[in-house]
Amino acid sequence: MTADRQRLDAAWTALAELGVTLADLQHDARPALPTFTDYVPQVLSAAGPGALHAYRGYWQRMTTAWDHLAIDAVSASDIQALQRRVVASARARRNSRGGRHAGELLIAAARAFYNVAIADGLIDTADSPAHRVRKPRRLPTTRRALTPAELTEINQVARTTGNDTILDALLLRLHTETACRRAGALDLRLQDLDADRGLLLLREKGGTMRWQPISLDLATSLTQHAAARGAVPPTDPLLRYRNGKALTSHRYDELWRRIGRHLPWVAAQGITATGCATPP
Repeated sequence: MTADRQRLDAAWTALAELGVTLADLQHDARPALPTFTDYVPQVLSAAGPGALHAYRGYWQRMTTAWDHLAIDAVSASDIQALQRRVVASARARRNSRGGRHAGELLIAAARAFYNVAIADGLIDTADSPAHRVRKPRRLPTTRRALTPAELTEINQVARTTGNDTILDALLLRLHTETACRRAGALDLRLQDLDADRGLLLLREKGGTMRWQPISLDLATSLTQHAAARGAVPPTDPLLRYRNGKALTSHRYDELWRRIGRHLPWVAAQGITATGCATPP
């Protein structure tokens, strides 16, 4: 046995007596991980539009709660505690379920955050505290189809109130025929309308795409709407304000607030554009 080997064996023996393992030495040799304040901007820049819309506020809550802590310094119980605070502070609405949805989104946001850290090689999958927290069981949806009489009431209000009744009536008809989500309608481009065949190309949740049949009458109305409001290149937004600007979600918010003021049952039941379809 060489002198070097003897010294190495003596060193390992001394470390073993101190309770130090090879894993401890490797862990200590790793560079310090970024803090939440440092890393959240990177997560935001890597997120898609859907993730930003759903999780941005929760990632900001994580930054506020854990600020300058390294991302591996948070435990599963820390995430559970933040979840409870989010649930307790959730805005009360008529159709809310005691903040349950907010708590579920917090866990989903934390998992999405740590998925980026795992992909960047900063932590191992087994070390993610968010993935050790169980997500609340999702309750059955309260969404339902509208009756023909209810849909008639809603359309009557849309066509007789507001500052752009033509647009509002067109939106309701679009959602009634296609049952598409708000985001699917807002993402429509001129090239997504096949007026001759009565088809719309919808891009919706999860990156899904589908050609949705519509009536030729609706196809004609959409064509006329786009032309009258300045849509020319194929990539131009299909739905537009009177001034030619692309429609935004603000129009939906204003439309349903107005309908809810005239029809209290709409506000009470949380009826929105995704609830415009009538039963078969």
